[in-house]
Amino acid sequence: MAEYNPRLAVYPGTFDPLTRGHMSLIYRGLKVFENVVLAIAASTPKKTCFSLEERVEMARETFADEPRILVECFDGLLIDYVQGRGAGSILRGLRAVSDFEYEFQMALMNRRLSREVQTVFLMTDYNWMYLSSTIVKEVALHGGNVKGLVSEPVLAKLLEKHEALKAAR
Repeated sequence: MAEYNPRLAVYPGTFDPLTRGHMSLIYRGLKVFENVVLAIAASTPKKTCFSLEERVEMARETFADEPRILVECFDGLLIDYVQGRGAGSILRGLRAVSDFEYEFQMALMNRRLSREVQTVFLMTDYNWMYLSSTIVKEVALHGGNVKGLVSEPVLAKLLEKHEALKAAR
């Protein structure tokens, strides 16, 4: 049986792109856990704007000054990745009641697959309750101002994508 580190949490997602809401949750997670792994999903049913490599690069640049945040990518079942990493917890954020049903189902399935790994939910900070990667992408790719909603590395990549879309028209 694998050795689980209860002070290590995995925060999974597509992070397309990483937002201040995600960042807030990670920093708050560091108040509970010694280290947080930002685990960026390689495979997703969502159509992504950024490649896996771009998402990893933006996250690593964003958290370059925080050694307790590790940025990695994973493919396959989350629970397999978490167990392989030796993490004791999966960290998830909840913005609204609408998030709860999906997250609850996922937590129960992960619990069924591994009784040793716990899912820990943190409520999103009220400043970011309305924020999602989808909204940020839509606004940015149509030329809207998303400064302050994402980190500087993410903002730069969003502006590049917007310019590339404009040039393609």
